[in-house]
Amino acid sequence: MSTAHKAARGTAGAVRGLALDIGSSRTRVWVPGAGVLADVPSGPVLRGRVTDAGPHQRLLRKVADSAFGGAVEDTVVMLCHPVLADPVQRETARRMVAGLGPARVVSVDSARAAAAYAAPTSGGPLLVVDLGAALTEVTLLVDGLVQDALLAEVGLDDLPESDGGPAGTVVDATADMVRDLWRRDGTGAVLGALRRGVLITGGGALRMDLTSRLAVRLGARLRLANDPATSTVRGAGLLLSSTLRHPTERRPGRGR
Repeated sequence: MSTAHKAARGTAGAVRGLALDIGSSRTRVWVPGAGVLADVPSGPVLRGRVTDAGPHQRLLRKVADSAFGGAVEDTVVMLCHPVLADPVQRETARRMVAGLGPARVVSVDSARAAAAYAAPTSGGPLLVVDLGAALTEVTLLVDGLVQDALLAEVGLDDLPESDGGPAGTVVDATADMVRDLWRRDGTGAVLGALRRGVLITGGGALRMDLTSRLAVRLGARLRLANDPATSTVRGAGLLLSSTLRHPTERRPGRGR
């Protein structure tokens, strides 16, 4: 039995699980005791929308074989989705995962997942900027709950491939979304979040040409998560671990 299998399975009959983040570029799977067990190119995903469930189901089946010995009936899957994914998108992803036969699928938005891993523990308002391959999201969290969010269908894949190439498209879109959130915020939460520092996640957080320009445009300090490309799935893993320890507590999102 592999180390990952032992860590994930534990004692006979124990409920275990995995956290899943399906991005436009990469799909990542986190398993308790093993960490990030898979980080592979995504199957067909269009601007955050899964367009073909087959490749993802095959990946999850391989992970299940490695981590759980092929048995998924007693597992809980913590499934990440974009903050502004509509009900159809969420249900499509949920059905894809449910097709593997886990005991339960629990949904959580990417901003709350990333904050669970990388946000300061002091509470209060927090701006989370997710610089992804095909989407850029800006989310205002207050005490861990989503208060407002905006999305732009632009990301790293829309930038020139040359090193240090123009990053204005993503930077401008992000700055515009922060400004719009500020304009429609009547509580002062956005200003408070800017003063605390903006949490930057996603693969774009690793590009200094993006983050340096964004810091100047926002006039704010940026907080870069450790390994920002995997902060969402790692945070979902922390939420999963809490769910497995306390299965009767309120869940991070809708579960079935």
